[in-house]
Amino acid sequence: MPNIVVTKTQKTAKYYVEDLGNGIGLDMVLIPGGSFIMGAPETEEESRDNERPQYEVTVPTFFMGKYLVTQAQWRAVAALPQVNTKLNPEPSRFKGDKRPVEKVSWYDAVEFCSRLASHTKRQYRLPSEAEWEYACRAGTTTPFHFGETITSELANYHANYIYGAGIKGKYLEETTEVGSFGVANAFGLYDMHGNVWEWCLDDWHRNYEGALKDGSPWFKKDNNLYQKQGSSLLRGGSWYSIPVDCRSAYRSSGKRDVHYDYIGFRVVCQFGSIL
Repeated sequence: MPNIVVTKTQKTAKYYVEDLGNGIGLDMVLIPGGSFIMGAPETEEESRDNERPQYEVTVPTFFMGKYLVTQAQWRAVAALPQVNTKLNPEPSRFKGDKRPVEKVSWYDAVEFCSRLASHTKRQYRLPSEAEWEYACRAGTTTPFHFGETITSELANYHANYIYGAGIKGKYLEETTEVGSFGVANAFGLYDMHGNVWEWCLDDWHRNYEGALKDGSPWFKKDNNLYQKQGSSLLRGGSWYSIPVDCRSAYRSSGKRDVHYDYIGFRVVCQFGSIL
């Protein structure tokens, strides 16, 4: 059996809890601003050209959901007044209050953020792709925030497949409750690898040529979200994904109107809007 090295550290994250009513809270973790190298080097096993060229990004401080948005949180926000579009309060295939919501389109996720922002008077939105990768890596440069490979004891993915020196594990074939693996990164975020794919705000670009370096969402044309067409970014992999697709640098795209049982999201909040 190969020797698998997993990096574990004990840290205390700063966060606040957004009260959604009926005892339901949304844990938001402080992500301190900083600079990092986005993308994968050519030496990273099974990396792809769309993860390059690597470039330095400087990301301002922001808050990010400690967990993927759960079905209980989704129902609470779906009950708030409509901003632009209707929301199905029970979209998910795999039912459970603490499981991530899935089968939500990019437009659904944007509407969730809009309702939450309107209700709280804080600037909630989907993360930019740069914010997502910065938050996922949490200062690491390895393929996964916990090291060079991934195992089914650390994350929920298609564990019949291996990456690098990894070993096969148990393929669950469904979502799991958020945070159930008990493995957070150095910023205090859970499930950044696997469980469900996470929508980002940006338009899909085939690589990083001409990418923005300030951490903001990268749009091809206008930033009117509800008029956007085409594909957006998906990050992190899912319960259905092979391990290479769960890497910190891995990029996928999805049509904004799709509803799949392996796509969910988490939210971010502008730092200044909670002061």
